[in-house]
Amino acid sequence: MKKVTPFLMFQDGNAEEAMNFYTSLMEDSHITKIVRYGANEAGEDGTVMQAVFTLKGQEFMCIDSNIKHPFSFTPSFSIFLTCNSEKEIVNLYEKLLEDGQALMPLDEYGFSKKFGWLNDRFGVSWQLNLP
Repeated sequence: MKKVTPFLMFQDGNAEEAMNFYTSLMEDSHITKIVRYGANEAGEDGTVMQAVFTLKGQEFMCIDSNIKHPFSFTPSFSIFLTCNSEKEIVNLYEKLLEDGQALMPLDEYGFSKKFGWLNDRFGVSWQLNLP
């Protein structure tokens, strides 16, 4: 095995918007590669056939699915962020929560100084921790 990479499948043509949003929130994060569907291909012209982006050095792959599936993201798989400060965790939580859903509001739960869990506006689940 060469490596393991988390893979996100978006179904509403918003993979690129999500990547741009995520990489704008975290330093040392960027989009590495985007391959788009062209005219007369399986997906909608210009949407993401396959893309790679990194968040703080962790590589992710994603696509805009050209098939509508009866499922979406699930919070049982989430992206876990270990934050460095109160300001950072509050800022990230608030931005990721915009038009999303809080699963565990930012608070002290006994296992960390501050923790929050949410689904963002794209349906991706995030856990934020301040140890």
